[in-house]
Amino acid sequence: MVQLKDDCFAASDELTPLGTALGELAARLSAVAGIERIALADAVSRFLAEDILAARNVPPHDNSAVDGYAVYFDDLAEDGDTRLAIGGRIAAGHPLQGAAERGQAYRIFTGAPLPSGPDTVFMQEDVHLDGDHVILPTGLKRGANCRYAGEDIETGSVVVAKGRRLRPQDLGVIASVGIDRVAVYKPLRAAVFSTGDEIRDPSGDAPQGCVFDANRFTVMGMLQSLGCTVDDLGILPDDEPVISAALATAAASHDLIFTSGGVSVGDEDHVRTAVETLGYLHFWRLAIKPGRPVALGQIGDAVFVGLPGNPVATMVTFMRVARPVVLLLSGGTDITPAFYRVAAAFSFSKKSGRREWVRCRLVQGDDGVFRAENYSSGGAGVLASMVWADGLVELDEDRTQINQGGMVDFLPFSEVTL
Repeated sequence: MVQLKDDCFAASDELTPLGTALGELAARLSAVAGIERIALADAVSRFLAEDILAARNVPPHDNSAVDGYAVYFDDLAEDGDTRLAIGGRIAAGHPLQGAAERGQAYRIFTGAPLPSGPDTVFMQEDVHLDGDHVILPTGLKRGANCRYAGEDIETGSVVVAKGRRLRPQDLGVIASVGIDRVAVYKPLRAAVFSTGDEIRDPSGDAPQGCVFDANRFTVMGMLQSLGCTVDDLGILPDDEPVISAALATAAASHDLIFTSGGVSVGDEDHVRTAVETLGYLHFWRLAIKPGRPVALGQIGDAVFVGLPGNPVATMVTFMRVARPVVLLLSGGTDITPAFYRVAAAFSFSKKSGRREWVRCRLVQGDDGVFRAENYSSGGAGVLASMVWADGLVELDEDRTQINQGGMVDFLPFSEVTL
């Protein structure tokens, strides 16, 4: 069960810095989803619910990194070639039968287990055969072309840590220690509404003064990209009793409720009032642009996230505020996306005291350096700008100016969405 009722989240006249809000989320939110054990092959993109410990070394035995000849290093001449009899053949999956004798070389193939004793492997390209003998050149170091037991993973070590969202390479490394089923968190159940009398579903018509609903589809897509099971609950009118009833019903069967619009202080912004009546509402005034009216609350056991109504603000606040909420409730532990330092191909000014984002795409110059080029319009309703852009340049609260050529922090969309 989530419990967000705490005055650290309480709304006030002061704007809350983004870093403060994210710190509170990380300290107070944890996984709410149930746990199930599933086949490893089905686990990609699921959040791991337990540490994976290695019950064996990987590789499990010393082995050859190349096709060649395994020898005792101490049998090699110090100042010239060495001629040794070929004492046997060792292939992957077929260890040498019996002990490896001194003064002999053993034909060995990549991945084949090294017998006890021989500690150096010559590549077959570097040697010469002479009947049933092999001529080995001087100059090779002890241990060359050998891979040792536990070199990749040691017995008892954590292979993949709890909270990781599993990638293909994670599945591979788990399989390498002999595990074919893993405990993962079940997908969160998310309900998504849009709000507003002017909003229309794209399946119908949009009369004069109305607009087609973009936000609901954007939010559903971003939730699905984070592994949630999403229910589309349509569009809520500007009617507080209707909104309250819909939210209460959704809270009974979902872990998360998302709305866009209706969380500001306008006469028709009824979502905020409805959530406060049904449960609790927390820090809804963040020091950010776009997207200051962002709400986090709780209705019963369901977490409520109210995003702003402007499409760009909806996306940006999902990426930087709602995404960490979803990850933490899903069982994830890493909520901080990777930023990349690039040069700015534009100049920009902003106010101090708030976090701000500029929609940008990367353009490679003749010198090979990538530079961030900004979109011509900064309006929070210009959703086409997010299609044009590759990501966002993020400016912290203290930075007020970007000069062309200056270095900026770039957040690719690939770090926070599909």
